[in-house]
Amino acid sequence: MINSLRIENFVLIDSLTIEFNAGFTVVTGETGSGKSILLNALNLILGERANFSVIGNNGDKSIVEAEINIQNFGLESFFEENDLDYFETAIVRREIHKQGRSRAFINDTPVQLSVLKEFSSQLIHIHSQYNTLELKDLSFQLKVLDILAGTTELKEQYATNYTAYKLLLADLHQKKEILQSSIAQADYNSFQLNELTSLNIDNIDYEAIQEELKKGENADEIRLGFSEVIEILKSDNSVIDSLGELKSLLSKRIDIDANLANISSRIDSILIELNDIADEANNHSDSIELDPRKLQEMIAQIDSFNHLLQKHNLTSLKQLRNFKSELESSSENHEQLEKEIELLETDLIEKKKKLDHQANQLHEKRVGATSSIQSTIKKELSELKLENTELIFSLEKLAELTDTGNTKLAILFSPNAGTEPVPIHKAASGGELSRVMLALQNLMSSKVKLRSILFDEIDTGVSGDVAQKMANTLQKMGERMQVIAITHLPQVAAKGRQHLKVLKTIQNHKTISSVIELNAEDSIVEVARLMSGDKINQAALENAKALMN
Repeated sequence: MINSLRIENFVLIDSLTIEFNAGFTVVTGETGSGKSILLNALNLILGERANFSVIGNNGDKSIVEAEINIQNFGLESFFEENDLDYFETAIVRREIHKQGRSRAFINDTPVQLSVLKEFSSQLIHIHSQYNTLELKDLSFQLKVLDILAGTTELKEQYATNYTAYKLLLADLHQKKEILQSSIAQADYNSFQLNELTSLNIDNIDYEAIQEELKKGENADEIRLGFSEVIEILKSDNSVIDSLGELKSLLSKRIDIDANLANISSRIDSILIELNDIADEANNHSDSIELDPRKLQEMIAQIDSFNHLLQKHNLTSLKQLRNFKSELESSSENHEQLEKEIELLETDLIEKKKKLDHQANQLHEKRVGATSSIQSTIKKELSELKLENTELIFSLEKLAELTDTGNTKLAILFSPNAGTEPVPIHKAASGGELSRVMLALQNLMSSKVKLRSILFDEIDTGVSGDVAQKMANTLQKMGERMQVIAITHLPQVAAKGRQHLKVLKTIQNHKTISSVIELNAEDSIVEVARLMSGDKINQAALENAKALMN
């Protein structure tokens, strides 16, 4: 339950702390006094999006902070999963800044808005007068049925499996599209792969052939180069002859000077190297043979090789080999994709069987519970002065699965005995809808573990004895949970275990909203005001006392 609510610099509120009691609390006040401010503040605690226009004039930010008792509510795992400190009294805070920033905290730890919403929605529910329109929404109707039938957990299990099934279905669709594209490309890829395979690029070094072809095409130039080497090194008066003559001259003097001996030795080494070079040049020159047939064969090979390089916008044998590997891999991926699709289709068949079974089970449980639910609702409505009113849960089994199963639900409304039931959104008046919604909220709150519920003028459109009956229902709900009702009706205000009044005053030329807790005497006066207006006479006070007793 909500222990307290602190509001700072929020619309017309400068600073306010409201202490809430357990049981049934009523909130009254004149129109425009600021009751909706409490609603907006609590909506922030519930993780709703911030409206930055609510920031007051006493600073750049507004603060709303709630102290909530969560003892024995089984939320320890939630705190552990979100790395939050657990205390039996949780402090939830929202700060909104004029710069457009919004921050949320649980026990002084910053949290994402989604985390705050997940936490608060398990503890607090706000039912505004606009929520009554939810009764006309088909998804809300099914939610009501599942809560009252006790099938919420089964529906959530089904919904989880259905989501997984739809994701697999989308994956299958995507894989099939890729496969179709791959099939369309397969013939061309196969042609390209055959081209590359015919060149045997994995086993033939085309870059070496290119080098050999270059030599063959320039054989005369190469041979001439070797001849020039031989000519200079071994012809008459060649370098070798000159060095040999020099060595002969030095040999006469090497015994008298060590340096001359050293030079002579080095010349000897050079002569050995030059002779070796000349012999190698001669051998290379003799080995150069120009075979025209082989040359033409190499030219054809290199032409085919260069054609493929240009065709695929590549520059080297390595790149061409990599491209061939990609084509081969594409072919393998094609086969792998077919296997994956086959496995997916098998998996989807099994999952569809499981979903069909769950959906049928869910539908049967829903159908089985409707009779008891209708009887219970009829009793609740009778206590709200709708004695002959019936809500009929009309269920139809669908051929196709949806995210909620295979049940099509229509809540039919019959306001009077003998009246043909019609869909509720076509028949019920505003006052009837309010009472139907209150009856459903009363029943649902007994099924759902909820600590606090706030009704914002759910009694709109009713009066007299009907208002008295609604007040009794709210009071009865307050016996098992915290119920807060914003109301204009004296019948409802008179039943409050705690009575809060919203006031709007002018202080220092500034309009201020505040909330005070009324004692027993002040509560009598406030109920009398709701009955008779601002002119409260003794008769109104006596009527208020009688109503409260």
